Amino acid sequence: MAEVVRFTGGWLFDQGMAGWDVTVLRADNADPRPLRILGARVASLEPVLASPVRGPRSQAVAVHADLYDSDPRVRRMVRGAVDEDLGEVRVWGGPRAVEPGDGSGSVRYRLSVAARAFKAQALAAVAVPDVAEGAVEVFRGVELLRSSNPA
Repeated sequence: MAEVVRFTGGWLFDQGMAGWDVTVLRADNADPRPLRILGARVASLEPVLASPVRGPRSQAVAVHADLYDSDPRVRRMVRGAVDEDLGEVRVWGGPRAVEPGDGSGSVRYRLSVAARAFKAQALAAVAVPDVAEGAVEVFRGVELLRSSNPA
C-alpha cells in the first residue's frame, strides 16, 4: 500500500480528478484509507485474475514490476491491455523494465498541486514521511511487441 501511494499516488489522484473511475487492485488486506484519500476505489486482485470475464475495459493500467514478474496472470492481463491498444500502460518499481528489449522508456508524470497535497495526506495515512520527491512521478512506459514474448 505504501509503495502504491508513494510511486503512483499523484497520478491516481489526477486521473480521478479528470473523471476516470480509478480502482486499485490489491493482493493484501492493508487499510484502504490512503487510496480513498486519493479518490481511488479498492478491490481485491485475486477475483479479478481468477475471473474468465473481464468486465469493462480499462483505459489505463499501472502495475508494479515485481508483481508483473511474479504472476503470469498479471502478465496476461497487462499483455491483453497492450494488445487491445489500451491508452496507457505504466510500470513502476522493480529493478528493471518489464521485459528486456521491450522498448520501455521512462515516462515522467507531473503532478498537479492538488495531487501533491492529497498524496502527502495519503502518505501520512500509511505512515510514510513525505520524502519531498517533488512534483514528478516516474514510470516505465510499456511498448511491448504484440507478436513476441508470449504471456
